[in-house]
Parts: sequence; structure tokens; C-alpha cells
Amino acid sequence: MSRRRARPLKVQPLESGGHLNIGIQMHDRIRSSALLERLMTAEQAASLIEPGMTVAMSGFTGAGYPKAVPQALAARMEQSAASGRGFKIKVLTGASTAPELDGALARVEGMELRLPYQSDPNVRERINAGTLNYIDIHLSHVAQHTWFGFFGDINVAVVEVAGILEDGRLIPSSSVGNNKTWLDQADKVILEVNRWQPAALEGMHDIYYGTALPPNRKPIPLTLPDQRIGEPYLRVDPDRIVAIVETDAPDRNSAFSPPDEASRQIAGHLLDFLGQEIRRGRLTDKLLPLQSGVGNIANAVLAGLSQGGYQGLTAYTEVIQDGMLELLKNGTLRMASATSFSLSPAGIEEFNAHVEFYSKRILLRPQEISNHPELIRRLGCIAMNGMIEADIYGNVNSTHIAGSRIMNGIGGSGDFARNGYLSVFMSPSIAKQGKISGIVPMASHVDHTEHDTMVVVTEQGLADLRGLAPKQRAKQIIEHCAHPDYRPLLQDYYDRAFRDSYGKHTPHLLNEALSWHQRFVETGTMMPG
Repeated sequence: MSRRRARPLKVQPLESGGHLNIGIQMHDRIRSSALLERLMTAEQAASLIEPGMTVAMSGFTGAGYPKAVPQALAARMEQSAASGRGFKIKVLTGASTAPELDGALARVEGMELRLPYQSDPNVRERINAGTLNYIDIHLSHVAQHTWFGFFGDINVAVVEVAGILEDGRLIPSSSVGNNKTWLDQADKVILEVNRWQPAALEGMHDIYYGTALPPNRKPIPLTLPDQRIGEPYLRVDPDRIVAIVETDAPDRNSAFSPPDEASRQIAGHLLDFLGQEIRRGRLTDKLLPLQSGVGNIANAVLAGLSQGGYQGLTAYTEVIQDGMLELLKNGTLRMASATSFSLSPAGIEEFNAHVEFYSKRILLRPQEISNHPELIRRLGCIAMNGMIEADIYGNVNSTHIAGSRIMNGIGGSGDFARNGYLSVFMSPSIAKQGKISGIVPMASHVDHTEHDTMVVVTEQGLADLRGLAPKQRAKQIIEHCAHPDYRPLLQDYYDRAFRDSYGKHTPHLLNEALSWHQRFVETGTMMPG
């Protein structure tokens, strides 16, 4: 595949102490003497990014994102706007990042396009106001769509690393995400070398370089979650490195809220279900590789696994969060494979204090591998993800409020739900003090169809939808998952739909199917009256 190659820029080395004013020399993290001359400030590096460029940046769920260059770029954009000249770029990442990247660029209206996943309130506000174009796609698709050329040329990659080796190879940071693809495809590369990232990250990564484009693809040779198939370092053509910026700044590391009562009840229902699957011989006591989303419910499920006496489990997932560190420490998990960390301050302290222990039990991979459908299906992952709502037939909306207001994005849930051994979607049965029902007649937006949804869980109970026709699914979901305040309304809707609908296979009243959402938009509640 052809790729445009940029001529490397000639930059003047800085005088000692001139970079970022962090007060320390970091050259021990940059072992390549040939690359030291590319050192510059974040402001100098940001000046290499021009209006209208497509810029790929590292980062995945608040880990491993560039900290300094995006903020310098945002300041430059703000100055440009003040002088009457608009300045926007297209931004591609691994997943969500942090206020220093997404938030900084959104506040100055500096992005015209963003993909593939976001969670910043400023970004979300602008997407829903219609001033920022957002592409929400499966995380496993981003790298290959970039290679296919679907997003056009990648003009600049801004990638955080933990260090640079003598031969120019890069020590990956606390997330891998799409960095391999960004470094391969970008015309120019800006590196942020972050001293804050533990030096002990070196060796914890498994970067696979064996993928190819159709029609020359070959099977990916991974058959176990803890198998290494690549190398510990990222590669990059040194001629395309146009700037190196030294930083000493933490990842976004907000503390997690403890699981609430509804989350613990959801976890209890799911753990009871897994126990039943073991007793029926469909799972062993080692289960299958776990994939878990981030949040209260996920943390409650992980805690429940520990309390349930499970030992020697594995995880093949996207994010290592605090709960997984605890499971690794007490032996519930034998190992965990992911593409990123997402730790609280306490989790970071724990990891740093016992890094030698965790480095033998954690692998970080590119997200094109961590989320690859072929591998998810081969390993038989148990996919556990959150949702905004499910309808009575099992269609799941995980991204939109009332069908039109985006929350965060589909993330990797679709990669795992479509291909996993089990696909579980979890949510409280109500939100906003009962003004919103998590179970509705018809989902206002569908990210996961009824064909990919096997299990729905709320604090009310669990609906096992495997092997059921639509009308049978409706019975299970209404009886087991709906909140008591909404259950009679759902049953009434279904009964009238079965009596009066155009067809009896998936009965709907088309003039009422989305009336609950319309009522919420107009009155602030789905509850009639």
C-alpha cells in the first residue's frame, strides 16, 4: 500500500533547560542520540500542525494520550480565532482521552471531526449542538479503515511514549490503542516522551506486526489470552519524526465511585447466572476470557467474582481498571490482556508499588488485536457491557438519549457482543429517579440488534434470551428486567400490539412505539400523567 512520505523538518536543538520548563533533563528516556536534535517545546511542535489537517493522537480511556502538544495547539487556535481566522483539524484517537486533549480542543472549537469514541462533556455538547461532526464506529474498525484509506491521509500523528531506545524503537505508554497504525500511516510524527509513565512499562506490551490488507490476510496466531505473538516495542521511520517533546504529566486518573445497591444487585443476578451455566456444563469454573466495560456495574461484577471464590480466570478485554488489579492480586485472575490502563490514583499507586508482580500478568496490545472479531470468537469471550436502554425484544441502545443525543459511543461493545461466547448487557431498570425506564417498547436507537443480545440484566432480574423467538423474549424481559412502575405499561403495550399490529412475529404499534421517548422530551418523564 502506497503512502505519502513527508520530508523531515530541520529543527534547531534547544538550549539546556529550554523544554517545557519541567526543571529536569529527561534524556535518559531518549536513548537515541540521533533523535535528540528533534527536541523542542510543545508550542514549537504544535506549530507544525496546520489548519484542516487530519491529526491522529494516542490515548484510550484517559490513558497514554499526549498532554502538552494538544494544549499548545488549543492555545494557538484560540489566538487564531481572536484574530478572526478559524483553525480546525480532524482528530482521530484510540478511544476517549482527557480534558488536556479532547476538552482543550473542544473549548476553542478546534475540531471539525472526531472519531471513534469520546466521553468529554465539552465534546459531547458540541456534537449534540451540531457544531462538531462525530463518527461513532466499532473500535476494531478504526485501524483497518485507516489502512483502507477511508479517512484520507493522516497528516500528523501525536503519540505519547514512555521512552525511545538507542535504535529508535519506542517504548509504548499506558495505552496502545491505534498507535501502531498512526505511526505507520502518518506523514509526520510528533512524540511526547512522558517521564511520569513508569519505566517498568517496558516489556509489558505485545505489538503484532503480522496483519495485512485483503486479499493477503492470514489468520492471527493467537489462541490463548496470555500468548505473545508480537514484540514489546513500537516501530517508526525516524525520518518522519519531526518533533520530540518531553513531559512529566499524569494520565487522567479520576477515582471511581463505589458500586451502588443497584449495581450490586445486577452483579448478583449475573453471577448467579454464571453459576447456573457451570452447573449445566456449559462453562467450567474457569469460565472463559472476560471482557468488561468500565463503571460501577463492571466493578461490582469483578468484586463478585472474587467473593464467589473463582480462581485462575483470564481477561481478554480493552481496559485494565482497579478491580482487575485486585483480582490479579488475590488470584481470581491469572492474567489480563487489554489495550490500555484506566486506573484511579489509588490504582496507580498500587500498580507502581507492585509493578514487578503485575508486569508478569498484564499484556497491552493494539486495539486492532484486543478487539479483533476473529480472536474474540476464537477465545470465546464473555462480553459484559452497559447500555442505555433495551426494548422488549432485546434490541439494545448503548449510545443515544431519546434517539438523537449522543452520550459516549459504541466503543468496543459491538466487537465483543457480536463475536463473544456470551453477550450480556446491563443497566439499572430506571434512571433520573424513575423518570426514564431502561426497558422500553422500542429502542430509540439500535447499536446491538436482538440477534446479538443473549442476556439482559437489571437490578430487577435477568432475562436469558438464547433460543427464544421475539414474543418469548418480550415475556422474559418484561417479567424479569422491567421496573415494577413500568412493567404494567409494557405489558399493556405488548398485549395491544399483539392484538392490533400489522404482523404477529414482532408485534409493534407504530404510532406508539416511540411515544415514551417523545413524552420524556416534552414533559421530562416517560411516565404518563
